[in-house]
Amino acid sequence: MLLSKLSNLDGASGDEGEVRKFIHERIKEYVNTIEVDPLGNLICFKKGRKKGPLILILAHMDEVGFMIIGKRQDGTLKFSKVGGIDTRVILAKTLRIGRKKIKGVIGVKPIHLLDEEETNKIPKIEDLYIDIGAKSDKEVKDIDIGDFAYFDTNFEKTSTGIVKGKAFDDRIGCSLILDIVKGKFNFPFYAVFTTQEEIGLRGARVIGNRIKPDYAIVLEGTAAGDFPSKKDIARTPLLGKGPALTVIDKSMIADRDLLQRIIGIAKRESIPYQIKQAGIGGTDAGRIQISQRGVKCGVIAVPARYIHSPASLMSVNDYNNTLKLAVSVLKDLG
Repeated sequence: MLLSKLSNLDGASGDEGEVRKFIHERIKEYVNTIEVDPLGNLICFKKGRKKGPLILILAHMDEVGFMIIGKRQDGTLKFSKVGGIDTRVILAKTLRIGRKKIKGVIGVKPIHLLDEEETNKIPKIEDLYIDIGAKSDKEVKDIDIGDFAYFDTNFEKTSTGIVKGKAFDDRIGCSLILDIVKGKFNFPFYAVFTTQEEIGLRGARVIGNRIKPDYAIVLEGTAAGDFPSKKDIARTPLLGKGPALTVIDKSMIADRDLLQRIIGIAKRESIPYQIKQAGIGGTDAGRIQISQRGVKCGVIAVPARYIHSPASLMSVNDYNNTLKLAVSVLKDLG
């Protein structure tokens, strides 16, 4: 599993080069052709002797992050979000900025200086700033407008079978594909790593029409729902209960026949699985599904707590079961 290294790489939407280079180096010996398209998608093809349906597996390389949009005279930096990030989770967090990975902290007025009205409000992004310790804008020499910034989080094991890291959405999927292509298959398939998913599934927009697959399986890291709550409601998916399968989200309705086929494979192989909570999130499948004349799409995801934040948690058992299910589905389709 290469997730530990993939998680530590930085690659927001539009800045996937570091991730793409890493994947390229590690996949080249297992595939027959590799191409990078004008949007930065990494398109890999693995040949096979058997002819049959054309299968596509894909994951997106980009993560949520930040972009520097201004320098203040006092040396602090103005910034904006790249992708969906809840302002509540970023206050006082450490970032690494630009190619030189300069460290900074997201600054906010401390609690003992807040008035009563401010105490009861979540700060707006325009009220926050990044503090790198500079005293004036003249000291900010190695950071430019347009530079990206990332959560300064390192991958690590937290307890038995649980790992912590950033960018699990969707370095989990990237890691799964890198594991999958090492196997032996007697049928051809495409393995694609897309760009700019977090800002509108942009990279995937061109893939379906270009490759023209019969089936597409999207591999994802998805939001787990098993966190404490005062409301007595059941949330899915849960850590440790296996891969999560999508029925419907904000981007697509899964092909029912393919979904039932995947469920049948999971039952046959005794692989635990769960159904993802309906109507939550969206994936590249939303674009692939409506390309050409339509593509049968499925989403198989590893649940992770606190995605799109400085640190997420994932079960290694869930990862391994997702890998097993994905390989079984590919072989069944091929």
